[in-house]
Amino acid sequence: MAGPRARRGASLRALFVVALGGLALAGCAAGDPKAASDPALVPIGAGLRGPSGFAASVYATGLPTASAFAIDARGRLWVTTSAASDHRRDGVWMVARAGARPVKVISGVRGPLGLAWHRGRLYVASLGRVDAFSGLRGTRFAERTTILTEPRGHGWNNGIVAAPDGRLVMGISSACDHCASTSKWSATIISFRPDGSDVRLYAKGIRAPYGLAYVRGTSELLVSMNQRDDLGTRTPGDWLARVSPGDDWRFPDCYGQRGGACTGVPRPFAILDRHAAAGAVTVFGQAALVAEWQTGRVLQVPLAGSASKATPFLTGVRNPLALATTRDGALLVGDWGTGRIYRIAKR
Repeated sequence: MAGPRARRGASLRALFVVALGGLALAGCAAGDPKAASDPALVPIGAGLRGPSGFAASVYATGLPTASAFAIDARGRLWVTTSAASDHRRDGVWMVARAGARPVKVISGVRGPLGLAWHRGRLYVASLGRVDAFSGLRGTRFAERTTILTEPRGHGWNNGIVAAPDGRLVMGISSACDHCASTSKWSATIISFRPDGSDVRLYAKGIRAPYGLAYVRGTSELLVSMNQRDDLGTRTPGDWLARVSPGDDWRFPDCYGQRGGACTGVPRPFAILDRHAAAGAVTVFGQAALVAEWQTGRVLQVPLAGSASKATPFLTGVRNPLALATTRDGALLVGDWGTGRIYRIAKR
């Protein structure tokens, strides 16, 4: 994003720090005019622009730095908050319904960027670990179990999702922006059993796999990928990809350029905006939606076909990061910058 910082970590959190420090120098500051004036979008309420036929409302407020969403069996929204550098106030919150006051349920987690409900347990992916919480009584869990502790030498734990086979799948960023790390955990997607055992490498060579989502009723895994910061204008844009077990995307050598470095490397499903800090992914109707933290946009990518074009779905959010599709078919969007959560649904 912001020039030649050769050893900068490759997490989305590092992108936050750089962006908040004045990314306008790189020519991609938040509030890009094209985000506010896209002619395909119309005012839909709550200060947002989206497709005609949709309406937006404010679902909740008071959750600055919202980083991930999960919806439980009762339809309640769970939210992680992760600050850019000072993690003393990070935590996990519950929003019982639209308009309800968020309640902090979990404290003492640092940098939580992944959240998933699976078989009655809440899984939280944070700095160097994954914890499982069970036995919810009111607003407290009876048990907290650390199921995964990772050695040093890699980047940050990102999104976590339950796979159709009952395992959990999680993205881990590279330890550095564009150097080859010696850590086997760095720049990977891993899978493991719900108790943290049988950790397997799902895919590798991905600089920063942030958002993960399965297409409903399939084993097709969609992943948002952040590109190298040092490339500047040479970057092809961040990616949305279909990732299969055993894939090698060959970071840092391959970033979509022509030539031998990318021979045999999978192709992305869609190319997103440049230096967009691509965040969460969710399946919404017949499309995948991707949050772009830096541009203030949510993009849509039709799921049909082997490749597709990303187009704007929503603008007007300062820093969209967390996304979720509710059981009644609405979209929830978390604004990391303002603490608002928006609900978008058909009229």
